[in-house]
Amino acid sequence: MNRHQWWRDAVIYQVYVRSFLDSTGDGVGDLAGVRAGLPYLRKLGVDGIWLSPFYPSPQHDHGYDVADYRGVDPLFGDLDEFDALVTAARRLGVRVLLDIVPNHCSSEHPWFREALASPPGSPARARFHFAEGRGPDGAEPPNNWHAMFGGPAWTRVTEADGRPGQWYLHMFTPEQPDWNWREPQVAAEFDRILRFWLDRGVDGFRIDVAAGLFKHPGLPDSPDPEADARTRDSVNPLAWNQPEVHDVWRHWRAVCEEYADRDGRERLLVGEVSVPSAREHARYVRPDELHQAFFFDLLGAPWDPDAFRKVISEAMQDIAGTGSTVTWVLNNHDQVRTVTRYGEPATGGSGLGAARARAAALLMLALPGAAYIYQGEELGLPEVVDLPDDVLTDPIFHRTGSRARIRDGCRVPLPWSGQASPFGFTAGDGGAKPWLPQPEYFAEYATDRALADTRSFWHLYRDGLQLRSELPQLGEGTLRWLDTPPGVLAFVRGDGLVCAVNFGTAPTPAPVAGAPLLSSDGPCPPGVLPGATAAWWIADL
Repeated sequence: MNRHQWWRDAVIYQVYVRSFLDSTGDGVGDLAGVRAGLPYLRKLGVDGIWLSPFYPSPQHDHGYDVADYRGVDPLFGDLDEFDALVTAARRLGVRVLLDIVPNHCSSEHPWFREALASPPGSPARARFHFAEGRGPDGAEPPNNWHAMFGGPAWTRVTEADGRPGQWYLHMFTPEQPDWNWREPQVAAEFDRILRFWLDRGVDGFRIDVAAGLFKHPGLPDSPDPEADARTRDSVNPLAWNQPEVHDVWRHWRAVCEEYADRDGRERLLVGEVSVPSAREHARYVRPDELHQAFFFDLLGAPWDPDAFRKVISEAMQDIAGTGSTVTWVLNNHDQVRTVTRYGEPATGGSGLGAARARAAALLMLALPGAAYIYQGEELGLPEVVDLPDDVLTDPIFHRTGSRARIRDGCRVPLPWSGQASPFGFTAGDGGAKPWLPQPEYFAEYATDRALADTRSFWHLYRDGLQLRSELPQLGEGTLRWLDTPPGVLAFVRGDGLVCAVNFGTAPTPAPVAGAPLLSSDGPCPPGVLPGATAAWWIADL
């Protein structure tokens, strides 16, 4: 069957549900709020949305600690509201992806509760990583691994008789025990979970910690036990990126193909894959595994033309060479926003960081493959860097006592309208404050102002997405680098579409004559590329 592989050049909008739009007035965004915001997203021009976890959860890690993979937490709505959201999205031509969390669950999950109530060596404990401790009376953890969110990766349990007992593994927080994917019951359960949501009409899944799942079977000591905690990344080679994980993605791909064969509608698997190189990344997107995996190297690259060219070239060589397309991303719910990351901490609509963020966006949308936009990115929102300690909710802060690399600042609820908090975010009658406080300067970024200002970030994204859908040179394909002056990066897409970025602050001669088709700095004089600006031209090369 010849099926349309819509995902190959799609632009997906990441919805962080609790911060998108609150329909009930309790201060937390919900699924009804997402449904109300669909016309806004359709107007922006995205092809689909990825929803952060909304499953029943004690919310120790904002839903990434899942207690029930087949439900909706009352905080966000119910299954009827979810079904209404999918129906409304399909009517508007917007695809819906769910965030699935297969590496770990909540300590409140029924299977983990059963494991705690069962003796060592029981089938219930085999679904997780329980092990005897080391040292006198087993008082030391089974190995020296550290959790990514701080502290040891093991917690000791109290057995039914009241004595200290075994330890269980958690690579994030103690409230997130890791599944043991060497136990067949775990794989069978996730097969049922996938089918539950596919039967409800979803278009695919974003897979959390997709390089995880399997641990080295012997659980040996790590040669660098603090690496995960130090980098807050999946770098322990004994805990991540084990070869068996690829069999899981082959099976999940087969499940998606089964559904696509029924109705001709492709379902997408996109993985959160943190691995050492683009070549290793490419193994996850081989033709029978994941359709896509986020390429984080562009997000992590410094604002430098040589660095950008290197990561783009490696991705095009290693990832696109598998037959997949590269999945580009500049922002997400775990990273400092580009407006702040690329420059001085910005509290207004201008500044070096904002100019660079606009240029980077235009570059990303010109690259071959797919792109993901994080909510608020299209508004030019900066990171909120001055949240007081007493409102911080990130478990990294509460486990380490440090504000370094905490994630609350990019998760502050969106501003929609008005001059004061809640800026239209809380639409219901409850009158509660947003779950994280919005700074006063968010008024400058509200969506109603952005839509009215043709020079806003929103219009840049909307215009870029519209041209991306209209110009055959953009989307899937290849690129060819152009020779440029120092500090400038330029490439050609297809039949004469040129994208150029001036990484400096001073104007430089444009690589193509004539007025640009679209510029991140608004109208540009012919032949000139202003500093910290990207532009697109149609040229006869």
